[in-house]
Amino acid sequence: MKYIKTNWNIPYYNFALEEYLMTEAKKDSYIFFYIHKPSIIVGKHQNTIEEINKEFVEENGIIVARRLSGGGAVYHDEGNLNFSFIQKAQKQDVNNFEKFTRPIINALKELGVEAELSGRNDILVDGKKISGNAQYYKKGIILSHGTLLFNSDMTNLSKALKVKDLKIKSKGIKSVRSRVVNIKDYIENEMSIFELKEFILNYISENVDIEEYVLNERELKRITEIAEEKFSTWDWIWGNSPEYEIQKIDKFPCGLIDIRLNIKNSKIKDCKIYGDFFTKRNIEELETFLHDKTYEKESIKRDMKNIDLSDYFHDLDLEEFIEFLTL
Repeated sequence: MKYIKTNWNIPYYNFALEEYLMTEAKKDSYIFFYIHKPSIIVGKHQNTIEEINKEFVEENGIIVARRLSGGGAVYHDEGNLNFSFIQKAQKQDVNNFEKFTRPIINALKELGVEAELSGRNDILVDGKKISGNAQYYKKGIILSHGTLLFNSDMTNLSKALKVKDLKIKSKGIKSVRSRVVNIKDYIENEMSIFELKEFILNYISENVDIEEYVLNERELKRITEIAEEKFSTWDWIWGNSPEYEIQKIDKFPCGLIDIRLNIKNSKIKDCKIYGDFFTKRNIEELETFLHDKTYEKESIKRDMKNIDLSDYFHDLDLEEFIEFLTL
């Protein structure tokens, strides 16, 4: 097995490394660990907007990223150790989380942490979650990766993943929130997250031959390209969300506005505006104008810069309307 030492603390680059190792690198077994700046990581099939507290995320500079694998949204920060296994596999290995979590669980037990695999893909201690795991399989290669909550900020975790009470109907896979706990609370001796990483790596090396693999300049350049061209893009993070419907209702000086939107591939595919407001022009004109627009604040702001909103909503500022319209 090849061990790759990485220093990226931005999720886009570690996810790009995973894709590179699965699709372009020499077919081998790999393991690497990573620690991210505060980030929310959504599963491949999730609707990003349903998984995050967007206001809290933006105010606190929390990164939003989408991974290759399915499963639910998770919170990463400097107290969260993440691991990735990539190796050749058969289809029957898919969803075999026991195979990939067993070395992690056994290493934790060596530290006195009575961890166990529970359900399909979670590692628990005292019935509380310390690790979520997910997989991605493609052309005979499997990626199995997971989190280890070592000393994560539980307050930020709960706030970042607490979505506002909006009326959203989605075809995306919603996360199921679990009770979580930090591993550090169960370790008797003082230990840093970096020492935990070394301990797990050394434990695995007792049973598997591990040699360090150093990425060359060409590989690093290619990984950077994948990160910048795919994983850090708006299209991948937000535009990849499944079709969903949303209703926004608020009271303004012009009256009550009730907007119903159908969003597909991050485009407004249907828009209906209801309320008790008065208009100078037919409201259907604005509904038609919004059709097929990218459902993103800055994009809509550019599209609507020449619209005289007073024709539709008296005394309503364009900035205020866009803030209301978008998430």
